[in-house]
Amino acid sequence: MIPDLVTLLLGIVALLVAASLIGSLLERAYSPNGENAAIENLTARIRAWWGMVILISIAFLAGRTGVVILFALCSFAALREFVTLTNARRADHWTLVLSFFVAIPFQYWLVWAGEYGIYSIFIPVYCFLLAPIISALRGEAEDFLIRVAEVQWALMICVFCASHVPALLTLEIDGFEGRGVLLIAFLIVVVQLSDVLQYVWGKLIGRHKIAPRLSPSKTVEGFVGGVASATLIGASLYWITPFTPVQAGIMALVIALMGFLGGLVMSAIKRDRGVKDWGHAIAGHGGFIDRLDSVVFSAPIFFHLTRYWWT
Repeated sequence: MIPDLVTLLLGIVALLVAASLIGSLLERAYSPNGENAAIENLTARIRAWWGMVILISIAFLAGRTGVVILFALCSFAALREFVTLTNARRADHWTLVLSFFVAIPFQYWLVWAGEYGIYSIFIPVYCFLLAPIISALRGEAEDFLIRVAEVQWALMICVFCASHVPALLTLEIDGFEGRGVLLIAFLIVVVQLSDVLQYVWGKLIGRHKIAPRLSPSKTVEGFVGGVASATLIGASLYWITPFTPVQAGIMALVIALMGFLGGLVMSAIKRDRGVKDWGHAIAGHGGFIDRLDSVVFSAPIFFHLTRYWWT
């Protein structure tokens, strides 16, 4: 049990309690019969956050094995959502079977075992080469390049990038031994608060849209306010990291920026496929990818910056 982790979790619980009380008051005042869609969505999001925080907390307390299993299951669910929007054909059946039942378990086993030399190249080298070979052997040429690229991109986003979250546990940082779970907590807290605060700032003062055709809700004011707020929050959380306050602020800035750009990229894919959300698994949030999009883009960058400068 890491005292700093317990302190952080208690702080998050206190924040959720406050959010639940505010949501309840707003619902009573403005949506007693569920007629206000915005408030109903807000309360649904808060309830979903309770479930996600409880699940993540259990995984954190279970240590490396619990965290690896949690993100492996998230990768499985996210890959399933992604594949439903691709042009996959019967010829890609075995490629997808191997992606779900070989690539995911093996990638996460390598992460659990700390085999950096293999898990850092397993998907972008071996899976990327093997996937088109398997599909080509089935003899279906129509949309071949599109089908292969979609599976490769799905593996990259849903498995490779996501696996860098539990991979933070494998970093050996002097004076920070056994506290890698706090790096994961730092990453998730900064990314998710950046998303929330961008939404809040956008609603309060947002005027100029950044990419109206991709994500109409994202505004310049919301982006600047959310990223700046997340940077300050990250700097204030230096005590759970091996960073100084300035270093923690810089890392938080990088995380928030990558999270925003990741959300924009995944929004572009959704618009291309004509859908609003990746799925409906999480009430008020959409699918697993809708919650992971910011994390998966920021996790590899955060991992490698930390590995390069602090190990």
